[in-house]
Amino acid sequence: MHPVYRVVQARPHDLPLLPAIELAAARMLTGHAPAAVLSETTTQFQFREARRHGRLWVALADQVPVGFAHVVVREPGVAHLEELDVHPEHGRRGLGRWLVATVCAWAAEHGYSAVTLTTFRDVPWNKPFYERLGFEVVPPAEISPAMLSLVIEEYRRGLDPQRRVVMRRPCDVEHASNLHMRPTTLASHRASCSPAMLAHDDAASSHAFCLPSPAPDRAAQP
Repeated sequence: MHPVYRVVQARPHDLPLLPAIELAAARMLTGHAPAAVLSETTTQFQFREARRHGRLWVALADQVPVGFAHVVVREPGVAHLEELDVHPEHGRRGLGRWLVATVCAWAAEHGYSAVTLTTFRDVPWNKPFYERLGFEVVPPAEISPAMLSLVIEEYRRGLDPQRRVVMRRPCDVEHASNLHMRPTTLASHRASCSPAMLAHDDAASSHAFCLPSPAPDRAAQP
């Protein structure tokens, strides 16, 4: 029997289960990122803070978390998708797209002008996936100081800035409504997606790894 999927605000008892999802999803990026980075997980304190501010959502299979989206605010008026993970065992079900849709709708409803993220340029389920959801690459000259700081931080952790991109999606109500799906069940979610989009939703089933690569010379600053 297939599970019923839904997306909801994270519950307190979900938080200890999320690092295992991070690690399982990160294994999909073996060869694309250093092992040290792939072994990192979000702290329970960070999860608690995100939940307290209403910036943490989980994808549930029945009542068990199998994916999550974590948002932070790095600069005024912009919501940053810090982490998007879906356990590979639940990939190709549209859950990543559903989580992104939920984040974009939440950001629009709360007055944010855009959603940003950072991701791998050359991994099929990273940059191309987000482009299909309306995100665009931010030109190097337009990267904000807050995002540049993130690029530098990731460079210091061992991520190659040449392989990363900063992406941004406008967050007005019109854009959000084009993407948003109500977090009820997967059946209703699938009905609202085109076959082509669903065929590519394995993109969201792995670590979207939210990190970037604008101007390599700038990202390589000490």
